[in-house]
Amino acid sequence: MKTESIQQIKALLATIDKRDDVRISLWQADERSGVQQALAQWDRRLQRHEKEVALFEEMQLFEKRARATGHRLIVGIDEVGRGPLAGPVVAAAVILPENFQLLGVNDSKKLSAKKRAELYDEIQNQAISIGIGMVDHTKIDEINIYQASKLAMGIALEDLCFIPDYLLIDAMKLDVDIPQESIIKGDARSISIAAASIVAKVIRDRLMEDYAKKYPGYGFENNAGYGTKEHLLGLEQHGICTIHRKTFAPIKDMY
Repeated sequence: MKTESIQQIKALLATIDKRDDVRISLWQADERSGVQQALAQWDRRLQRHEKEVALFEEMQLFEKRARATGHRLIVGIDEVGRGPLAGPVVAAAVILPENFQLLGVNDSKKLSAKKRAELYDEIQNQAISIGIGMVDHTKIDEINIYQASKLAMGIALEDLCFIPDYLLIDAMKLDVDIPQESIIKGDARSISIAAASIVAKVIRDRLMEDYAKKYPGYGFENNAGYGTKEHLLGLEQHGICTIHRKTFAPIKDMY
């Protein structure tokens, strides 16, 4: 039997996602260091994949439990933008199909910008419906950030194409006559809420990138309005701009 080259083995390993594949044991007996390095890389890749599969299954527990009690249109709701000194708070409501398949969905804060963008596109493709709610800096100053976040979630809920029969919400309850579950750290525990956090984060970040062109000097394209050194320096040099939240420190002391 002709011995496969190391490059051939690497190419074959890229197609294998089962540990019981008979070729693995054959290659494990191969004494070439390049083969053993390739196997080690394959094993690390497979471990990452197995962790993603396990997390995906774990994050569907809330949705499965809701379906077991007869609910079908289950929506995950989350918001981003409570902490920034500028810009709106943005909420998303996402209804995923029961056969939703997308590894890597997690709390948007745990993902890179590139990964969020990739997942955002796939969520858009697979979701039954997505609703968006946005409350600007003026309203935030008027009613406070907690109430503004709640309002944004309500707007996102109303923006859906369908009326859901069960709500999964990240650490909040809404004043609506629909059965709901408030989940602490829900964006890391529920696949629907995690999907909503990704959608809301991508939309808000892109909006702040647009604002960076209109209001240069604060680094909105890098900090999304959060109080980074660059942003605080911009406040010192340029003062406040139109989209700054006037009830947030240190802005409230600047005018």
